[in-house]
Amino acid sequence: MAAAMDWLLWSLLLLCLICRTRAFYVPGVAPINFHQNDPVEIKAVKLTSSRTQLPYEYYSLPFCQPLKITYKAENLGEVLRGDRIVNTPFQVLMNSEKKCEVLCSESNKPVTLSMKESRLVAERITEDYYVHLIADNLPVATRLEFYASRDGDDKKKEKDVQFEHGYRLGFMDVNKIYLHNHLSFILYYHREDLEEDQEHTYRVVRFEVIPQSIRLEDLKVDEKSSCTLPEGTNSSPQEIDPTKENQLYFTYSVHWEESDIKWASRWDTYLTMSDVQIHWFSIINSVVVVFFLSGILSMIIIRTLRKDIANYNKEDDIEDTMEESGWKLVHGDVFRPPQYPMILSSLLGSGIQLFCMILIVIFVAMLGMLSPSSRGALMTTACFLFMFMGVFGGFSAGRLYRTLKGHRWKKGAFCTATLYPGVVFGICFILNCFIWGKHSSGAVPFPTMVALLCMWFGISLPLVYLGYYFGFRKQPYDNPVRTNQIPRQIPEQRWYMNRFVGILMAGILPFGAMFIELFFIFSAIWENQFYYLFGFLFLVFIILVVSCSQISIVMVYFQLCAEDYRWWWRNFLVSGGSAFYVLVYAIFYFVNKLDIVEFIPSLLYFGYTALMVLSFWLLTGTIGFYAAYMFVRKIYAAVKID
Repeated sequence: MAAAMDWLLWSLLLLCLICRTRAFYVPGVAPINFHQNDPVEIKAVKLTSSRTQLPYEYYSLPFCQPLKITYKAENLGEVLRGDRIVNTPFQVLMNSEKKCEVLCSESNKPVTLSMKESRLVAERITEDYYVHLIADNLPVATRLEFYASRDGDDKKKEKDVQFEHGYRLGFMDVNKIYLHNHLSFILYYHREDLEEDQEHTYRVVRFEVIPQSIRLEDLKVDEKSSCTLPEGTNSSPQEIDPTKENQLYFTYSVHWEESDIKWASRWDTYLTMSDVQIHWFSIINSVVVVFFLSGILSMIIIRTLRKDIANYNKEDDIEDTMEESGWKLVHGDVFRPPQYPMILSSLLGSGIQLFCMILIVIFVAMLGMLSPSSRGALMTTACFLFMFMGVFGGFSAGRLYRTLKGHRWKKGAFCTATLYPGVVFGICFILNCFIWGKHSSGAVPFPTMVALLCMWFGISLPLVYLGYYFGFRKQPYDNPVRTNQIPRQIPEQRWYMNRFVGILMAGILPFGAMFIELFFIFSAIWENQFYYLFGFLFLVFIILVVSCSQISIVMVYFQLCAEDYRWWWRNFLVSGGSAFYVLVYAIFYFVNKLDIVEFIPSLLYFGYTALMVLSFWLLTGTIGFYAAYMFVRKIYAAVKID
């Protein structure tokens, strides 16, 4: 028990060190210094909605356009996320105020939205779409202020400030639809300290917006495209009637404020969370529970095993001992190759690929090198790492396939390289066809799809073949006992040894260790939130590995004690039992947290959830399988076999 307490103390110390780590900027990513009246470019990223899960590019709606539309060259991650970064007609100068400026007004005439455009805008507003802009790579945010009374005293109210990513396209009130046609930009700058003779330089450190809806009649526009906003609350909002043409002005204002926030800390505002204490509590709770249970399980298993091994190794009364105990009885069958060894080794090879990729991505992200400021970097890194980790997946699959008496290594290598990636690509392609039908920017363009196929067959497949070749040539795993020629008869099993019952039992502990983190990951994916707590995630991943290994060892021990030696496939399936709970949680999240009602968004949600569950099952199943395999080899090496 002392060893378990030492583990716990070291884990808590590691937690403190990890969670103090904050995202920093990678060396080489230099800040942009602006001088007075330098142009600060405002770019549009996309329109998003948690109700439809379908992003659209900015100019899919009839916004004012610049003279020349220029799209930014994007990395793979940005394309897969549905980002389509494009320039906008907003003219913003560093530290230069603008009270009210009209966009795209010719001869001070208002913009006329046709009935089709009006209907489209109204539809996007009812679907709760948000507009995402960036200035100097900082995303725009809407400030939300809450007055929360503390200790039940209504007189003492503290203002809680939170930020919403992007701004709402519009709002609905009493079955009428209103568009936010005026944007009040509030940009914060940090003045850099320089020597006396040098001109001051500024850095953008925050980008906020206050969206407003102002009726055409309440805006006064002059000949210089300047406008005057109505005072106070005298104005009415700009209604969009989808049954007719609508006339309106698109306007904006710019306000600059000096800030003490330094450039290196400018993302802290966006990443501020109101529930960090809950996060801390859940992580510490998970650490304590998992290591406490792990300590108890380890003690029980080790003491039981020592007793078993001591009994088995007694020279006298061997026959009585063998009648009493179970797992030594199956020593001649425990390493008998299972059915479909090629498929099993291929799935485990893909699991090793996933494990290496996830471990490296989380570790690098924890060091701050994949912070949200590097847009799309996380997904790009994950894709390339999965391709390059094919050599490790192929090596482990090839060696295991040879251990299981396999001979067709070329077919096995092809199966490893194509089985899991083929399922992922097939599901994504089908979902992509539906997204194409909706003309969403979330649809992966055809050239990108061809590039992904080239990466798969040009990088991943050769590397898997290379690893498989060397793995297959290497000496197979040394099993400590010989396999009998005639398989032993398996006695009738109790109800609790049923495979599905095993999945339910084995999945509880790993899922319990990570389900709080799962909530934050789901919020980041489905509700367009930033996820940056990679320090927490790294610790949760370590806990997941430990708990999966522990449970897998316990389950295989019980199975062998019941004289059932068919543990290869069963252990792989049962070790991934927490994936079943992830699926149940995803259904719960869909019903209770998301407001998705249409068919295609629902199909997208459950399609991508199926991929997540499959990947998670492969990951946890692989961890549990290798832990159980090492355990089985150890215990049979420790007993004397005649």
